[in-house]
Amino acid sequence: MTEKLTSFDPAEGLTSEEAIAAFMADAFESGDVGYVAHALGVVARAKGMTQIAEQTGLSREQLYRSFSERGNPTLKTTIAVMKALGIALTAKERYAYPHTENR
Repeated sequence: MTEKLTSFDPAEGLTSEEAIAAFMADAFESGDVGYVAHALGVVARAKGMTQIAEQTGLSREQLYRSFSERGNPTLKTTIAVMKALGIALTAKERYAYPHTENR
């Protein structure tokens, strides 16, 4: 008997703001820019790519292309999509460097 496998779409599991926040936090924590871009695309699909396209002024096709596995979105596109998704980009100190006392 042959089992039929179906494709898994992570966008289907992003049904709450908490799930989206955890998903994106994981992507940002990875430090992998390709993963971050792909994750933004997954969240955009979960929210509705048509809605995101309307809010950003970009075409759906451009969004799909930019946030695909091989996509390479510009910073302008990334920030526009993050704003439409309600995701904030913030800066914080990642590593504490010891202070030197040699002055």
